[in-house]
Amino acid sequence: MALRDALRLALDKNLDLVEVAPTARPPVCRIMDYGRFKYEQSKRDREARKKQHIVTIKEVRMTPKIEDHDFSVKVKNAEKFLDDGDKVKASVRFRGREIVHADIARKLLLEMAQALSAVSSIEREPKVEGRSMIMILAPKQE
Repeated sequence: MALRDALRLALDKNLDLVEVAPTARPPVCRIMDYGRFKYEQSKRDREARKKQHIVTIKEVRMTPKIEDHDFSVKVKNAEKFLDDGDKVKASVRFRGREIVHADIARKLLLEMAQALSAVSSIEREPKVEGRSMIMILAPKQE
C-alpha cells in the first residue's frame, strides 16, 4: 500500500501509523494507538521487574577464637540468608598474630560449609585476602 493511502486510512480511523520493520523491503507499518501500546508495554515491564529477585551478598564475620554457641548463631543467620535467596560471604577476621594460624580459620569455614550443605554449595573456596579468610556460599538450585 502506498504511504499516502496508509496515512489517510490511519487518520480516518483516528489511529497512528507505526513503522514496525524499517529494514524490510518494502518497510512494514502498522495502524495502532501508539500511546496505548507504550502504556501496555511499560505495564508489562513493571510486572517483569516486580517478579525479578536481585541476589545480594550478605556477610557473616567470625574470629578464629569463636565459641560453639556463637558459631551456631552465625550458621543460623547464614541459613536464613540462604533461604531468602542471597549469597553468603563467610569471613574470619585475623587480629594481631592470629594470621599465623590460618589453618584454624580454614577448618572453621569448612565446618560452616558442612553445616549448611543442605541449603548451599561452595561458590568460592576459603582463601586469605589481606587480614581475613573469605569463603562464598551460594544457595542450592532447586
